[in-house]
Amino acid sequence: MGSAAELRATSRRGLVTVSGMSAGYNGRATIEDVGFSLAGGQRLALLGPNGGGKTTLLRTLLGELRPQGGTVDLRSRCASVPQTDRSRLDYPVSALDVVLMGSLARLAWWQRPGAGERESAREALERVGLDGRAEETFGRLSAGQRQRVLIARGLIQDADLLLLDEPFAGLDKTSAIALESLVESLAAEDRGVIIATHDLDQARRWDLVLCLNHRQVAFGRPDEVLDRAVLEATYGGEIVEIPGAPGVGLLPPHHH
Repeated sequence: MGSAAELRATSRRGLVTVSGMSAGYNGRATIEDVGFSLAGGQRLALLGPNGGGKTTLLRTLLGELRPQGGTVDLRSRCASVPQTDRSRLDYPVSALDVVLMGSLARLAWWQRPGAGERESAREALERVGLDGRAEETFGRLSAGQRQRVLIARGLIQDADLLLLDEPFAGLDKTSAIALESLVESLAAEDRGVIIATHDLDQARRWDLVLCLNHRQVAFGRPDEVLDRAVLEATYGGEIVEIPGAPGVGLLPPHHH
């Protein structure tokens, strides 16, 4: 018998398949030879150093960047959930207003959100456990609450594939546990979730992992691909913690 995520994934079509893809800026590739697939019900951890291409990959999946080579076969609506600490907190907008911004993707440029969109936004806030916070100012919410508001903004877009860019950054332990539980429940609804993260222990709890350092290092189940050689190739000169061995550092390859 496969895992619950594997069984869910076989019950529906895949959400995205990437093959031999390269992408970048101004004609220069910053990521190369990327290939993976994701189906509904699966959570994929995207691992790599800062500047290693994680954001480039997410922007390519969103359609903000065109592949310079290879293919991206996206078969579902895709929504981005940015880091909450990159959001403007000084605008006097409510949590409901922020979620409503997600509805603009489904409206003509001249349309404004109406009663139906507001109801959908309230339902999305209820889905992430914030139905009682709809009228609160977004900037006054906790970091964990703001992250859930941003996820609700993605849900209102009817997206089957959610791209979370380091959503756990700056969260306390309680908020991180709540957010991880939310991610699990979203996958249980047959959504695919890609989570850019630096947390190796967390990545090992998810269904798939993609290691990226300007080119793809490894893709597969965490227990099959997250070994010392892969982590060295992924993080290069950075010191990282070896999974299962707290406090044990991994030296840069040129030190061996």
